[in-house]
Amino acid sequence: MLEINRHDAIAILNMKHGPANAMDLEFVRAVGDAFKELDADDYSAVVMTGQGKIFSAGVDLPRLLEGGVEYVRQFLPALDDMIESAFLCRKPVIAALNGHAIAGGCLLACTADRTLMAAGKGRIGVPELRVGVPFPISAMEIMRSKLPANTFETIMTGGATYTPEMALEQGLINEIVDADQLLEKALTVAEDLGSIGREVFAVTKSHARQPARQAMAAAYEQFGDEVNRLWQAESTHAAIRDFVAKTLKK
Repeated sequence: MLEINRHDAIAILNMKHGPANAMDLEFVRAVGDAFKELDADDYSAVVMTGQGKIFSAGVDLPRLLEGGVEYVRQFLPALDDMIESAFLCRKPVIAALNGHAIAGGCLLACTADRTLMAAGKGRIGVPELRVGVPFPISAMEIMRSKLPANTFETIMTGGATYTPEMALEQGLINEIVDADQLLEKALTVAEDLGSIGREVFAVTKSHARQPARQAMAAAYEQFGDEVNRLWQAESTHAAIRDFVAKTLKK
């Protein structure tokens, strides 16, 4: 599922879970655990990327439908944990988007300190509402902290996906890079941020992201039960089945 290589002091986290890095229970647990370990190891920075033309297509919806309520009860906390572990990693994290970053793939990309996207036909966005599911609590607060205030609600409730150029304008990514130079550029950015004193960077990043962490805790109290109920509801699963059926026809 994952391959971690070392480039000098930088960890390259390469996701290799099928052709689309679809997020099933085992995958999100593996990514969450990897970020916890990378945070504790001696790397100066982390670059995460995918393979082929897809960074990640998001949640494995057929697997979720197959597993039903019991699967969702395990999956949703693991998804939250993955996103939070990446977002709260105290080291510099660079997302090198080699292609499509859709739904959960976009959420994971937006946990990074810098998000670079390959030029071309890849798209990025969060169509969760079009699929028929609410946003996980942690994902909503991370996106709120990441996006400009004037684009946040449009992106979250509109369900659109964006070209690299549109994503740059909307604040979803930081830079567009030629595909054949993406990893090299990501490593350059990682080297730059990784050259900052580690303790200084860690405390500053933790301080900067503390409001989002506090917002997550408050949102879990206010919305957690409702979000969990909706993810487990038969009406939600019916909407997902309809979405999957329409998508497979295309």
